[in-house]
Amino acid sequence: MASKKSVMHLKQLYNHQQVRTFAKLVRQQNPEEVKNMPIYQYATENTKKKKRVYMWGNTKFGALGNSSFLLPTVHKYPLDSMKYPWRLPFADIHKVQDVACGYGFTVFAATNKENDFTVFGTGLNCDGQIGFHCSERNTPLGTLAEPVPIALPLLNSGTKAIKVGCGRAHTVVITDKEGIFSLGNNSYGQCGVPLENKEVDKFLNIHHIESIDEEVTEVVCGQDHTLFLTASGKVYSCGWSADGQTGLGHYDNQFEPSLIKGDIEGEKVVQLSCAADCVLAVSDKGDVFGWGNSEYSQLDSATDLQQINIPKKLNLGLGKITQVAAGGTMCAVVNEKGSVYVWGYGILGQGPNVSSSKIPLLLPEPLFGLNEFNPDNKVVQLACGLSHFAAVTNKFHLYMWGRNRDDCLGLGKNHGDQFFPFKIAVPAEVLKVSCGVDHTAVLCRSFA
Repeated sequence: MASKKSVMHLKQLYNHQQVRTFAKLVRQQNPEEVKNMPIYQYATENTKKKKRVYMWGNTKFGALGNSSFLLPTVHKYPLDSMKYPWRLPFADIHKVQDVACGYGFTVFAATNKENDFTVFGTGLNCDGQIGFHCSERNTPLGTLAEPVPIALPLLNSGTKAIKVGCGRAHTVVITDKEGIFSLGNNSYGQCGVPLENKEVDKFLNIHHIESIDEEVTEVVCGQDHTLFLTASGKVYSCGWSADGQTGLGHYDNQFEPSLIKGDIEGEKVVQLSCAADCVLAVSDKGDVFGWGNSEYSQLDSATDLQQINIPKKLNLGLGKITQVAAGGTMCAVVNEKGSVYVWGYGILGQGPNVSSSKIPLLLPEPLFGLNEFNPDNKVVQLACGLSHFAAVTNKFHLYMWGRNRDDCLGLGKNHGDQFFPFKIAVPAEVLKVSCGVDHTAVLCRSFA
């Protein structure tokens, strides 16, 4: 085996040979040709990193924001799905602050120096969840193939969107100066406003939510209900509550945001998660609370009931919890040590032979990159769709597992469901991941 010193010597010889070869080529070239040769700029420690967005999964409804996936002008046939992370050009000319995936559509909080718009959307628009956009015949468009601006009724042109949330067919936007706006399907009150008695064009109806007196810092949308997290750690909710998912102590639909009490009263909630009708919340103390659907033992540590309509503290016994994720039939948490635990029903990440568990199961840390070369590696963020999970580490790496519906896991060609966490080849530092029902979007930062 060659010594380290001999290896270094070989590298130096190789580099010197490269220089000599290049100098020889320069001498042989015409000076004018040398002047026109390309100049490559390499990244340094001082190079400014840029925000990027990568997307993958179902392409049939335009949720990935690339019209060439749908129109056979570039590809021989329209693509049914994008099987691996694809970089969205929209994010190269817009400053993206946040991204959220709904059912067949995607919404961005973004700005551009060339216009005053601050929210954009692409994909399904059958309920006006990405605003009013018309064809040449002035008829509302039910599908958009690329990101288009959503015209919020803002009073100040300097107001910016900072957070977005998407449900099955509704969108909620948090701005920095003018509060909260919602649009899309409001059949169950998920937009946070009472139903209108008169017929109003759903594509034109953008609501300004004024019933929350506190500053709202985060919005989380289930299928047909909405949760608002305030700066003080309180939680408000509205919408469909047949399984108790609004947490307001009843099973009736709620048409205006109301304060949730129960076991979270007096607690400072720091994070919420809900992909369907089961909700998990974590406090600044590291305690976990849950409410809504528990048909698959999601809330088994707090109740034997299949639905509960008020928050209950879960007795998990896993130490201080920092992140939670509640899918359609399964749940996950990560504690301050970075250990991930899963339970419920579905592809839990424990292999093909484990499809259900009433108690939290530990996913081995090496599955998320912990080894002797990365001893400080740990999971710091969780997200989920209806039937799959995503985890982001402190090294900004993304891991996913679960049902690979329409290639929403981004695993590549001809890949089925994933039974263990698998690292996704995203060529950037992952900051946030949003999981739709069959597509995924990640907000990233370039390596350099």
